[in-house]
Amino acid sequence: MSIEKSDWIDNNPNLHNPHLDGDSFFWKAGPVGILLSHGYTATTAEIRPLAEKFYEHGYTVFAPLLPGHGTKPEDLNRIHWKDWVRTGRESLQKLFDTCEQVLVAGESLGGVLALYLASIEPHVAGILLYAPAIRTPMSKLDYLKLYFGAPFLTQVGRASLDCPDVWQGYSGLPLKGIIQLLRFQSAVRQRLLNIHQPMLVFQGRKDATVGPEVGNIILEGISSEIKEHHWMEKSSHVIILDAELEQVAVASINFIEKITAPLQMGR
Repeated sequence: MSIEKSDWIDNNPNLHNPHLDGDSFFWKAGPVGILLSHGYTATTAEIRPLAEKFYEHGYTVFAPLLPGHGTKPEDLNRIHWKDWVRTGRESLQKLFDTCEQVLVAGESLGGVLALYLASIEPHVAGILLYAPAIRTPMSKLDYLKLYFGAPFLTQVGRASLDCPDVWQGYSGLPLKGIIQLLRFQSAVRQRLLNIHQPMLVFQGRKDATVGPEVGNIILEGISSEIKEHHWMEKSSHVIILDAELEQVAVASINFIEKITAPLQMGR
């Protein structure tokens, strides 16, 4: 099974590290599939190293390039958060058509998408979250600046990038897109009680993008009985590109094996 290549522009000047491969990919392997989604302003280059670990262990992996990403910042200002959901649902269906069991996973924005998909699709077998951006630490002044500035500024710069040598995406932050992310966060927080699947959450101690409380917000809000929360002491927001990728991958695979084995035995 394959997917059509998106409107990817080689050596796109709008991207940090344009030489990296950040397009959608579908890697067919075993009967357990994982929908793995990237973060806000990023591309699938962000999640490719973890996807490779999953694929090496026999898991089918689908990583879609989310709408508004991988082209130019203006495109991210034109989307609605439901566009991300639509892509996620279509991708999830492809995995349901291909695999016996399907999990959802994501970094940052991708984690928010994974939560939403699990809340509307009870057949999702499990959830893996990497620095999920369920809430963004912003002051009232930050909100005012965002809403007043969005009509006039395409994007604003940021002081630094996590893992800049291996991360790909827009160097700035498209403002109208951030507003959609905030609305998406709110919509997902209202749906947490609908989530019953086993969940694994990773957070980095050096994360300056989302607050330390996001893991507890999620784990205390869901209805799941199986929950795991891991703090990675040396990692930034982009946990799956940072120094503890190997440990994150091992813990993720152990969790997947634990929650899918009983389902396999019951068939």
